[in-house]
Amino acid sequence: MTAVPPLGPEQRAKAWAELADDDFEVLVIGAGVTGAGVALDAATRGLRTALVEARDFASGTSSRSSKLFHGGLRYLEQFDFGLVREALHERDLSVNRIAPHLVKPVPFLYPLTHHWERPYVAAGLTLYDGLARTGALAEPMPAQKHLTRTGARRLFPALRPESLVGAIRYYDAQADDARHTLTVARTAAAYGATVLNSAEVVSFTHAGGRVVGARVRDVETGQEVDVRSEVVVNATGVWTDDVQTLVGGRGRFHVRASKGVHIVVPRDRVNGETGLILRTEKSVLFVIPWGSHWIIGTTDTDWALDKAHPAASKADIDYILDRVNEVLSVPLTHEDITGVYAGLRPLLSGESETTSQLSREHAVARPMPGVVSVAGGKYTTYRPMAADAVDAVAVDVTRPVPPSVTENIPLVGAEGYAAMVNSLARLAQRWGIPAFRAEHLLNRFGSLTPDVLALAEDRPELLEPVPGAEEYLMVEMVWAAAHEAALHLDDLLARRTRISIETAHRGVDSAEPVARAVADVLGWDEQRIGNEVASYTARVEAERRSQTELGDQEADAARVAAPDTRAVAVGRALG
Repeated sequence: MTAVPPLGPEQRAKAWAELADDDFEVLVIGAGVTGAGVALDAATRGLRTALVEARDFASGTSSRSSKLFHGGLRYLEQFDFGLVREALHERDLSVNRIAPHLVKPVPFLYPLTHHWERPYVAAGLTLYDGLARTGALAEPMPAQKHLTRTGARRLFPALRPESLVGAIRYYDAQADDARHTLTVARTAAAYGATVLNSAEVVSFTHAGGRVVGARVRDVETGQEVDVRSEVVVNATGVWTDDVQTLVGGRGRFHVRASKGVHIVVPRDRVNGETGLILRTEKSVLFVIPWGSHWIIGTTDTDWALDKAHPAASKADIDYILDRVNEVLSVPLTHEDITGVYAGLRPLLSGESETTSQLSREHAVARPMPGVVSVAGGKYTTYRPMAADAVDAVAVDVTRPVPPSVTENIPLVGAEGYAAMVNSLARLAQRWGIPAFRAEHLLNRFGSLTPDVLALAEDRPELLEPVPGAEEYLMVEMVWAAAHEAALHLDDLLARRTRISIETAHRGVDSAEPVARAVADVLGWDEQRIGNEVASYTARVEAERRSQTELGDQEADAARVAAPDTRAVAVGRALG
């Protein structure tokens, strides 16, 4: 890989010039994990590639998942063995080769409520482990372990004794989805892709019955440019149908949005050392360790309201609390909740009437010459989805396209990560920070950590914790503005970090000091600082209001009342 280019204000200006002046072979719309993956796959096949996103990287579904890299244990019951095998391969590929700094193994307990369940669940987990070991890349994750009720409660004392007769422990993996998606996009840029957020496609260019490009608007300035491209890839998730309407003609498939809500609670509210997977009458519920917190979710309900800002209602939150409290000896309450977030799964419609049964397989289609659409799938399988999309691109590109190589392309920060972990104490000593902070940085930036810390060489105050969010350092905020394309406070507090869901104030107490720290990088004056803080505060207040409303309609109305930092037009967003 060549040097990793910074995604900062100077690069942004350069990227806009490239959009206007260059001829691209692939223009990818939508920078969730699928779109970022398509850009990386295309760039590493030698194709001149551009990636544009109307809002921010991962601002839609890809920052609001369960944060798991997993095979999808429940899909075994649907006999979707191919999907599970593919997802497990991708899980282990990321843990061992592509992104070991970002994707980490995590143990889970599967509590058993009846003795007859043990052979049934054991058979499923044996198949799960077996599928993972098929063509394993490295030492496989630990196999399942059977536990008595006492053994299970030793690992997870918070479980009510009467809620289980025993348990089985197994392993999966997790990652910060927003950081992972951003890293995929940055890796695409490192291989030559032109990458831009706040860049909205407003129309498409047609010639001779095919699409030959698009008009792209800078959401920050209103400037518009015409982008020439041999193929356009629609990777916009739940906005797939909106973009297809903008293109014209009929799509080959439709995407249906399913809302998934998660709550975040402090780690000390639940006494446990592993994650939990709990069966519910509708699907499954995860209790997932997340640093100094737990993530608990999810729901699975139809959503036909605002796609850019799906709202969690009180009914959603009550459902999660009711389900998890069935097994906890000390019940959780609304007062225990630090953060709440809602995301939309892009499910291929037509297979079933209920979203929980819709296929998690992905689909790729060429609805018209010069357009490829990719949708569906799971976060974990973003890489094969992207490879399939670029295979379809090859039909419309005027020169031969080699096969995908992303299975052997480490993401930015992966190369040299293991050696840096072995030198963690030296890194901490060099910068005068505790070892736990050095480890925190390594698990976010990998081998780029020394570059991040170098910003504090002449500004030692940047090594201070973020006010109100002491898990993060101020240097991470400045790095995000200078190198990771953060343009607004919510980019910094909701996606470059997860302060918006990890603190009781949801980032409000951190907003002004963070805005002042990045003001020089982003050229913000006092008025802009005030506007950013006010806008972020209004967002948080709207989210809090929405979470007190009982139903979806009322929650949506409360959430969309907040002003939007990015005024996008098409389907409210293409994020």
